[in-house]
Amino acid sequence: MDMKNIESIISKFSKDRDWDKFHNPKNLVMAMSVEASELVEIFQWLDFEQAQNLSEEKKEHVKQEIADIVVYLTRICMTYNIDLEKAILEKMKMNEKKYPLFDENGKKINYGKKK
Repeated sequence: MDMKNIESIISKFSKDRDWDKFHNPKNLVMAMSVEASELVEIFQWLDFEQAQNLSEEKKEHVKQEIADIVVYLTRICMTYNIDLEKAILEKMKMNEKKYPLFDENGKKINYGKKK
């Protein structure tokens, strides 16, 4: 993904509509939360199998909501000059340390197993 191009498109879209004055961090986070809730709503009340086998119409709806979330997330990153790719890579390194594959005795850790 070419984030600079995406940022440019998002920035132009917002500027052309004079929305920048509304795109402060608080409003962007709140808007992203609303979009995330709209994504959640698609899956509300579905069992695991239903969620795994969405209709093409529902998959399209999921795609649109994910795009909305990422647009707002990108605007937040732009506001704070956060390199999203770098942030993700840094976080994944932290996750590797937090959730290692093996314990101190060299035994593979099974994170999916219920205790």
